[in-house]
Amino acid sequence: MGMVDMIVILILALIIGSAMFYIVKEKKKGTKCIGCPMAGQCSRTCDSDKGKVK
Repeated sequence: MGMVDMIVILILALIIGSAMFYIVKEKKKGTKCIGCPMAGQCSRTCDSDKGKVK
């Protein structure tokens, strides 16, 4: 494994770790739908639209 491989693995681990940290932090704040732009203001749950045709 070369130096370039190690750097790529380190960068990927940093990106994945940062994403996981963000998700955990948002869930602890009570955000229901992290990907939704209205997540902090919406009272619905994420799965309330399942089965409905848009």
